[in-house]
Amino acid sequence: MINTKFLILLFSISFSITAQIKGVVKDSISGKPIPYVNIWIENENIGTTSEENGEFTISSTDNNKNLIFSVLGFEKKIIRASKAIEVNLKPIAYQLNEVLVPTRRRETRRIEIGDTDNLIYQAFDNGPRIDTKFFPYYPSYKKTRFIKKVTIETDSKIDNATIKIHFYTVNSEGFPSKELLDKDFIVSVKKGTTRNTFDITDFYLEMPKNGLFIGFEKLIIEKNKLEKTITDSKTNKTLIQRSYYPFVMYNFVEREFLYSFSGGKWKRQTMNKESDTTNKSKVFEPAINLILTN
Repeated sequence: MINTKFLILLFSISFSITAQIKGVVKDSISGKPIPYVNIWIENENIGTTSEENGEFTISSTDNNKNLIFSVLGFEKKIIRASKAIEVNLKPIAYQLNEVLVPTRRRETRRIEIGDTDNLIYQAFDNGPRIDTKFFPYYPSYKKTRFIKKVTIETDSKIDNATIKIHFYTVNSEGFPSKELLDKDFIVSVKKGTTRNTFDITDFYLEMPKNGLFIGFEKLIIEKNKLEKTITDSKTNKTLIQRSYYPFVMYNFVEREFLYSFSGGKWKRQTMNKESDTTNKSKVFEPAINLILTN
């Protein structure tokens, strides 16, 4: 349990009740359903995730708008909402030279990176958006170049809520680029406010010389949903409040940018300067750490 104060800020994705688009996402080769596909309405802040059986529901006011489908291992696809009853994604063929050959490890050294001095956390409901944290490379990592574990701080009101964790290389412009894994890394987190640790030894990942991004993706699926009935104090009307867990904790740290994936593309958000004497930019950054070993 994390002994610290945190503020729950809800940044809800707005869903229109005027129309619902229902469909299923499948592998174009095998015909099997594809779970946990990231789905967005193009140029809008409305998104969802496909269920384990590939089915999805998303709200829109216009069936002529485009839907963007993206998931690891398949080509991104943009299709008109009115034609999204069955969406077939083409698998990506990975080159053999992208596979890292396992190396014998001694694991006599271990360091943890990514920690901050900030003891104040905030939890955000970020929807299906992927938020990332950048880990720069330092020469001192040479003796502990393997990534052994990833930790992530979460707050959840349900047990075994699932999220997707991504590992990205860095392109020449400083944006997240290629994924280091060739399949989804789906993990379950504990109920409550906790620090979750996941062993990724079997992926044989090394710390890239130009650093890497670690990102998390909330899954907007039934398994992660929690609903409760509330009464509006002004209108006295009964409403259903819907939340998808887990919420990931964020640190408020000195950074110039936050890199996020939404609407089918990466975005670099510039943060405002703090109105203090330091005049430094700060950003809410996911509370993610890495443990390196030799």
